[in-house]
Amino acid sequence: MTARPGPGIPATSPGETTLGDHVLGQLRRLGATVGLSEADTELYGRVLTDSLAGSAHRPLSLPPASPTFLSDDHTPVEFSLASAPDAAPALRMLVEPGWAHSDMAESGRAGLAVIRAMGARWGFATDRLDAIADLFFPAAAQGPLALWYALDLRAGGVPGVKVYLNPSASGPENAARTVREALRRLGYGQAFEQLPPAAGYPFLALDLGAWASPRVKVYVRHPRMSADDACALSRTSGATAADTRYFFHASAGSLTPSERGGRDPLRLVRRPALTCHSFTEGDNNPSGFTLHIPIRDYVRDDEETLARAAALLNRAGMDPSVLNRSLGALTERNLADGVGLIAYLALVYERNRPPRLTTYLSSEAYRVRPPQEQYPQETWMSAQRTQSLLDLGHQAVGHVSPHTAQKEVTWSPTASRS
Repeated sequence: MTARPGPGIPATSPGETTLGDHVLGQLRRLGATVGLSEADTELYGRVLTDSLAGSAHRPLSLPPASPTFLSDDHTPVEFSLASAPDAAPALRMLVEPGWAHSDMAESGRAGLAVIRAMGARWGFATDRLDAIADLFFPAAAQGPLALWYALDLRAGGVPGVKVYLNPSASGPENAARTVREALRRLGYGQAFEQLPPAAGYPFLALDLGAWASPRVKVYVRHPRMSADDACALSRTSGATAADTRYFFHASAGSLTPSERGGRDPLRLVRRPALTCHSFTEGDNNPSGFTLHIPIRDYVRDDEETLARAAALLNRAGMDPSVLNRSLGALTERNLADGVGLIAYLALVYERNRPPRLTTYLSSEAYRVRPPQEQYPQETWMSAQRTQSLLDLGHQAVGHVSPHTAQKEVTWSPTASRS
């Protein structure tokens, strides 16, 4: 059943673009780009718009319903491409189903209802989520989110489902205690001690449904990260220091002079990096490690972001053309006219699997973030020169958007997974 406009959601005028129109169009084009069947894409599109309920019918001429930090312009949907050697990139989407609710308790209830409806649709239990629900959905919930979900959009119409929860729901001072207790209830009593030092725990995530080895994932915030710091954070076998260092520098690029001092190493002093540490059943040691670099804060515009991402994909033996076409599926704007279409780059390790690269793609329903002039265009290195210099370093260590005229929202450098 298709959701209808809810109370307080204005009816749209003929020809007026809604949030649902915008993200559904993007999903259809992305599905075609990665080879997802039309039937599967339409099914996932219905799930997306139904989960947004009445807010899917909200006109884009209105400001966002709430200041979600899922994206910089407060669009409650993000897409991503997970690339691996010798495989086609996998398309995923991340959604805040309770976006229309400014109260976090109400947002959490809306999100839980969506996840339970998915369980009924696809035949999976929510017992692991239910076991920790009181920790993450208190009566007076705090923080910037209550629940997000992600779908791995697989052929056949049965996705992998992931749920993202806020460890600071009872206050940031209780986040570490909440993560520790959640891990204990889920059968990982010693796992918290395996995590690296943290400045915060922005998310705890659960795999639900069709997964060969369901994971619990803990996300950790790391302000002022250097490449040396990044190399020391993995607790997973297979994550090499050389590859981590290479990825860090290839993603962050040439940081501005204000981001280095004296002999200090280059550090990410704007939006902080995140790491993710995943655990699978029967093992208190992490089975996976991911390094997330918020590339949009360390680059002038999306043209340069694409060049960096393409260089990484090429080096790993992965085809960057799908990423290039995916950006065209999202927007018609010139990549040099904005920054943030690619929000994060991530290097992913999982036990007994080859490393993967994930690119996180913004919907930009409400606003295109302008280029950052502190990264002047004339100082860029060419992709070829960047590649050759990175190779030396590696050896040493072993179109116009159809919605740019819509009402803009204020962008904050602390928004979106900061």
